[in-house]
Amino acid sequence: MKKPIQIAIDGPAGAGKSSVAKKLADKLGFIYVDTGAMYRALTYKALKNGMNLSNERSLVELAKITEITFGCGKVQKVFCDGEDVTELIRSPQVSQKVSLVAAYPEVRKYMVKMQQSLGQNHNIIMDGRDIGTVVLPHAQYKFFLTASLEERAKRRKLELEKKGYRFTNDDIIEEIAERDKLDSQREVGPLKPAEDAIVIDTSNLTLNEVINKILAIILGENNDAL
Repeated sequence: MKKPIQIAIDGPAGAGKSSVAKKLADKLGFIYVDTGAMYRALTYKALKNGMNLSNERSLVELAKITEITFGCGKVQKVFCDGEDVTELIRSPQVSQKVSLVAAYPEVRKYMVKMQQSLGQNHNIIMDGRDIGTVVLPHAQYKFFLTASLEERAKRRKLELEKKGYRFTNDDIIEEIAERDKLDSQREVGPLKPAEDAIVIDTSNLTLNEVINKILAIILGENNDAL
């Protein structure tokens, strides 16, 4: 049986990981797993239940009784215990707390096991912050997307405005900088490129330009069939 192909896409908030991964999965016919959405779903449930986010043990126990699934379609749906939380997990409240929840070693250990099981039997594209280094260390293709802080804040602001939220550029820059700090300094699975990852700066590239760069690496220049 042919070994499944694994593609790992990592990078900081606002670098374009999810948008790129979704479109690549659609073009290649691969399964897409947004690992960030899994941590967001857990954070959403913890906030909804009024839990103390400083209690790692309670968050691990919560993870063990939480079912996080993905629905296929033009827009990938995220479900937490059967509830469609696709939009809810993208709220500013969840965004501000998700790095805190994701930093706990035991929470990550449990979630990584879930993520690895998803990539064992299918061609898969997975994005996050430690996919190439921890979750899928043997992935055939690893990419690390990055962009300037200012560009990432600009993208985040546009995303929030489309959903009716209003924040200043300074507020968003501060939030993203804090998330970068938490993600890169955590003990387990810190945000960093895998040694064999290809780094792509998306600051001055369109979504399609990034996708074409990655496709050129994966498939050579034979992209016309896609």
